[in-house]
Amino acid sequence: MEDMKETVEQSLREMRETFASGRTRSVKWRKTQLRAIIEMVKDNEDKMCDVLFQDLGKHSTEAFRDELGFVIRSATTALDCLDKWVVPRKSNLPLLFYPAKGKVISEPYGTVLVMSSWNFPISLSLDPLIGAISGGNTVLLKSSELSPNASAFLAKTIPSYLDNKAIKVIEGGPDVATILLQQQWDKIFFTGSPKIGRIILAAAAEHLTPVTLELGGKCPTIVDHHSVSKDMKSVVKRISGGKWGSCSGQACISVDYVLVEQSFASPLIEMLKTTVKSFFGDNPKESGCLSKIVSKKHFQRLARLLNDPGVKASIVYGGSMDEDKLFVEPTILLDPPLDSEIMNEEIFGPILPIITLRDIQESIGFIKSKPKPLAIYAFTKDENLKTRILSETSSGSVTFNDVMIQYMCDALPFGGVGESGIGRYHGKYSFECFSHEKAIMEGSLAMDLEARYPPWNSFKLAFIRLAFREAYFKLVLLMLGLIKVRDQ
Repeated sequence: MEDMKETVEQSLREMRETFASGRTRSVKWRKTQLRAIIEMVKDNEDKMCDVLFQDLGKHSTEAFRDELGFVIRSATTALDCLDKWVVPRKSNLPLLFYPAKGKVISEPYGTVLVMSSWNFPISLSLDPLIGAISGGNTVLLKSSELSPNASAFLAKTIPSYLDNKAIKVIEGGPDVATILLQQQWDKIFFTGSPKIGRIILAAAAEHLTPVTLELGGKCPTIVDHHSVSKDMKSVVKRISGGKWGSCSGQACISVDYVLVEQSFASPLIEMLKTTVKSFFGDNPKESGCLSKIVSKKHFQRLARLLNDPGVKASIVYGGSMDEDKLFVEPTILLDPPLDSEIMNEEIFGPILPIITLRDIQESIGFIKSKPKPLAIYAFTKDENLKTRILSETSSGSVTFNDVMIQYMCDALPFGGVGESGIGRYHGKYSFECFSHEKAIMEGSLAMDLEARYPPWNSFKLAFIRLAFREAYFKLVLLMLGLIKVRDQ
């Protein structure tokens, strides 16, 4: 490990020297790297699909939709908008400060660490990288060891396309992550579980390093069948796609459980069964379009959740498992015990609990009783229920009448709150995530007071000067009749 520590320290020194040279601050440099990312993805589309299939069993269509296409769009957006993002923003100062001028400029943090996740190993590596490059930083990317083929591909390919003195990739497991976290970074960006997020945050506190933590949580889905009864076919398709269609439920924004009124539970389950069969056929294991569980450890965790006696008794569809093929069948549960592990930790797999309520309005209280989720999904046309969800719950995002699409929208910020994360990114928000907004104020020497105070009173003098200006401007406004003297 001494060799690895030396490698990390050498890489960090080289990236700091590169940043100090000022090369990465150039808009031209940033655009060159962004174009190179687009070129890299297009040149290696087949290879990327292959490694995603090897690591996660992702179908090529799913791979392009959730990863390759996503990265191309993200880099293209940054490339098209970068000139506007870097322009200093003028601030309209209060009249009190006239004739001073103010503006805000976005400057890069410096050398940043990006630690990506295994479930979307291409997009969750390259999308934050796009933000860091757009901000003008040097970057070290730590890819996940749980997706080894994708990690090896990135480590081998990125140096061939990007500036290797400014952007580096390192492979390895927890031991390498520990070494990385012992270093002093200017910013840390992490995607993963709340458990590891706490470790990242504790390590960052040692150097007061700013962090962005993209974590997860149990994302609930509310089904208000009263108001969407005519559209239930679409509702069920979207829930099914949001649960099983993206990495077999191994996604932080996946539908975790569904809240529905008890009277509608049985029809909903029957519609879900029909939809699963239409998506994956009678034998999902052989369908070729359902991702596998990432590792035996994760498979065994899901098996343990399902083998809990109370949970096992609640299975109404599916439940079969194949450890050799790392396969878990799309599974539906009806009212598993609320104190069970499966209802108190993020499932991260193809298991969908249905929780019944007497009245759908009770869903608000149910969600509030849990940690703040990364996303809340609600299928409803009831404006009162929408208002209650927005005003009475807290979450990273809320999506009405669809699932997961908020992640794909660059115009909206993506991030969590509380245990589901800290910070936000995507589109311009990625640029802001990796930029420090510096306030610039330019005063004037045209008007001042005679300084008859000792030097240690200079701060007090500044306030006197401001108070004088305020009194002067108020007098002018009084004379012009634009304001009135208030009665005491």
